[in-house]
Amino acid sequence: MAKKKASNQGSADSPAMQSLSSAQDRSAMQAPPAEIRYADELAILREADAHPRPDGWMLSPPSIVDFICGTGGEKVGAKKSSARAITEKFVGPRDIIQRCVVTLAGERGLMLVGEPGTAKSMLGELLAVAISGTGALAVQGTAGTTEDQIKYGWNYAMLLDRGPTPQALVPSPVMQAMRSGKIVRFEEVTRCLPEVQDALISILSERRMMIPELGDEDCSLFAAPGFSLIATANLRDRGVSEMSAALKRRFNFETIAPIADAGRECQLVSDRAAALLHESRSNKTIDKAMIELLVTVFRDLRSGRTDEGWQVDRPSTVMSTAEAVTVATAIMRESAFFPSGFDPVSRMPGHLLGVVMKDDEKDRQRLLGYWDGPVQRRSKTGGPLWKKLYDRRSVLDEAAIDSPIGQKD
Repeated sequence: MAKKKASNQGSADSPAMQSLSSAQDRSAMQAPPAEIRYADELAILREADAHPRPDGWMLSPPSIVDFICGTGGEKVGAKKSSARAITEKFVGPRDIIQRCVVTLAGERGLMLVGEPGTAKSMLGELLAVAISGTGALAVQGTAGTTEDQIKYGWNYAMLLDRGPTPQALVPSPVMQAMRSGKIVRFEEVTRCLPEVQDALISILSERRMMIPELGDEDCSLFAAPGFSLIATANLRDRGVSEMSAALKRRFNFETIAPIADAGRECQLVSDRAAALLHESRSNKTIDKAMIELLVTVFRDLRSGRTDEGWQVDRPSTVMSTAEAVTVATAIMRESAFFPSGFDPVSRMPGHLLGVVMKDDEKDRQRLLGYWDGPVQRRSKTGGPLWKKLYDRRSVLDEAAIDSPIGQKD
């Protein structure tokens, strides 16, 4: 396969974008991809972007950082009439995003690692969309992922009829990204078998994919300018399939930590829950006091220590910000569907059990220990919401009846 000259295909009107937008409008999508959700901001940034861009990139590095981190209320736009502030989409240090962008502009892959639920996948998608105009080129790593899904497969009917020809190839997302000079995402790379992971080594080091079945003349596909790879891995999954030292050397690692500031986490949970409720056509007002209570519980259980210095027995489940958003949205959606006499705090214990009790019966006891410790203490001095929350302790006891966790056939 001959080396192709790259074209700047990362624009908002690229074929990938056109196919997405023409297939169905945003209102008909349950979860619109980032290139559609933020199409207006991307267009404004692209129009106003006066900085130099690496070959194949839709935006310059400074504009990409602004797209992800926001402009802090400062309006951006080539025309004053259409200028607008760019919203913050990722809560975290700006210098981490800058390092990610610099890595992708070089000749190394980017590996985002961290606890589950720290928005690694979302950050990877945002980077891909800002650079290439689409985050659709992605591989989901599993124990069943094969090398064909990373490199290429074959249309076997055409292969039997004509033999190995370029037309019979079924390109993987990685091959498509190399051809078009785009970013490809590889989710949960450590869930793949080590020999499958190592298929990435030559791609990342040589920026070339060998296709020996096509013969000497067409056996190499060279990556077009703009191509790179963003991978994610959960810290708790390190034992699934450890990466080889050779593959690790092809990546720059960035650790994505939970949100450090409680106030910013509360704001993120509130904003994200409000957005999800709006998308489901609910105009229910977010209960800020309930959000603060919920985020405090999540932070206590996540860290194993309260702000007062009390020790907490952490559950085995990761109490992530993403899970907090899910619980907050579910509670507020329930209050919209069943408003009569609804008390959001009274629903919290049941939802917390749904988060905590994934596969270990002991996690219910850990949650009960938290209730009998920090929640009980705060119920006496921390205000009426903590008392109301403690009074619902019976929900945790009732959940022990007929619990399927830990049962054996």
